[in-house]
Amino acid sequence: MRINIFATLAASCLATTAIADGVVNLYSSRHYDTDERLYSEFEDATGITINRIEGKADELIARMEAEGANSPADVLITVDTSRLARAKNAGILQSIDSDVLEEKIPSNLQDVDNQWFGFSQRARIIFYAKDSLDTPPATYLDLADPAYEGKVCIRSSTNTYNQTLLAAIVTNHGEEAAKDWAEGVVSNMARSPQGGDTDQLRGLVSGECEIAVSNSYYFARALRKDVKGVSGDIDKIGWVFPAQDAEGAHMNLSGAGVAAHAPNRDNAIKFLEYLASDQAQKYFSNGNDEFPTVPGVALAENVAKLGEFKADDVNLSEVATNIPTAQKIFNEAGWK
Repeated sequence: MRINIFATLAASCLATTAIADGVVNLYSSRHYDTDERLYSEFEDATGITINRIEGKADELIARMEAEGANSPADVLITVDTSRLARAKNAGILQSIDSDVLEEKIPSNLQDVDNQWFGFSQRARIIFYAKDSLDTPPATYLDLADPAYEGKVCIRSSTNTYNQTLLAAIVTNHGEEAAKDWAEGVVSNMARSPQGGDTDQLRGLVSGECEIAVSNSYYFARALRKDVKGVSGDIDKIGWVFPAQDAEGAHMNLSGAGVAAHAPNRDNAIKFLEYLASDQAQKYFSNGNDEFPTVPGVALAENVAKLGEFKADDVNLSEVATNIPTAQKIFNEAGWK
């Protein structure tokens, strides 16, 4: 059952069925049509019906806060560690015990209090124009090298992916190094931050920049199907998994947690455990070009084409605590 976030009547119906047997009420900010199969396969396997409300992450978090103890939400699923941390700090998630999740999800990809768990990953990597750039940056810190002045396309400071990346730099290298990095990247920008990750890749193809920062799944998607402004010239784009001789490539998460007042708590935990199953993990890769969080799960062909790499195993709960510091650094550096 698909429910519009703004449909008052539908929300009323959801509330009346919130404690029905065989139901889990999902608040989701994942906007991928390919997730439909994830939901239908869970329903077929368990007999539990998913009632779904979709919206932007901040809207859903605010809604759950406003609903309080009367919220019908059982599960919040959203993208990026920053939003998962925001949900935890807002008090809308609860700690759970699950041997399945503890066994399958690496400890650095889950909340220290078991209030959220990561179920899919994207590497935030460096892309470059092969025809014009012989020596691309090898690390995130290299993006601030004056040698790359006027060459970098990257998103705005309000973007959660960039916020979490900078928070990871604070965690791995310290606040002073993070300040130097942000200031250096601003100096090296080819244009003011604009658009999404795919637009950064388009900037390479159009010649606006020679270096772009993007999540891996946007590029993998362009390998799998036609993405306007990218796929036709994809052979011109090279990529680097940063910091392979240091901390490794930064990974950001899509994750979920059980709502603080979940009326169907047991079903909510079953849903999270299902997301950690090999079947669901494979679909995150095959359906949406992501990396599984469960070790050993096979990658989709187009994702595997990106090659093997070392991922940063920093604890993302620790990274989340540095997100406010990251935003402060962005502001001070003049990163729009």
